[in-house]
Amino acid sequence: MGDEDSLAKYEQIAADLRLAIANGQYTDRLPGERVLAAQYGVAAMTVRQALALLRSEGLAEARQGAGVFVKSFKPVRRHGIQRLARDRWASGASIWSTDDERENTVDQINVQAVEATDSIATALQLTPGDLVCRRSRRYVVEQRPVMLATSFLPHAIVAGSAITQPNTGPGGILARLNDLGFPPVHHREEIRYGLASPNDATRLNLPAGSPILHLIRTSYTADRRPIEVNQMVLDATAFVLDYEFDA
Repeated sequence: MGDEDSLAKYEQIAADLRLAIANGQYTDRLPGERVLAAQYGVAAMTVRQALALLRSEGLAEARQGAGVFVKSFKPVRRHGIQRLARDRWASGASIWSTDDERENTVDQINVQAVEATDSIATALQLTPGDLVCRRSRRYVVEQRPVMLATSFLPHAIVAGSAITQPNTGPGGILARLNDLGFPPVHHREEIRYGLASPNDATRLNLPAGSPILHLIRTSYTADRRPIEVNQMVLDATAFVLDYEFDA
């Protein structure tokens, strides 16, 4: 039995519409309930469920008396390689500006010294219980929360620096690490698909269980010492992950 066979009919319709939106077939109004019901040979309620699913994922929005429309928010195109180039952050530019020219707001900033959990200690080559600087923040574009990010850095290295302040200054964390004599020269990213936890859903203004991407980036110095672990939660409907490299 294939994947499509295991989906409920409304999920199959939603999947078709999702693909059509991604391919640019629909950029404004989606077909009406009657049209879709006739096309798929289903009841209007089934179509209603499919459209409700797309709305819950942030792909569509209902407009009173007009129908259901593709949401106008333009996804952030995240350039996974170019954004971390040294000449970006060394010049004081935000790595975010590599991805999107729209103004973004960083809020819900919380910085504190905490004891490293086993997993963070392992990732940073520390001993569990060692102090780390924990920086959490939220990124908002066009009044839409799109990403949560939590960085962990060895407290012994960053204590007293701008990294422990809400505003890290031009170039952000990477530039400040360079100032401290620990320039990051290598990065590794791991991406996994998941569903939003109640807390993440609340902070991202999403329905619980909405699709998200877990992205973990570890940054290293020239001697392969891990210097930052950044755990990110991305609204999956708000991003396109773009990786370009030579063969």
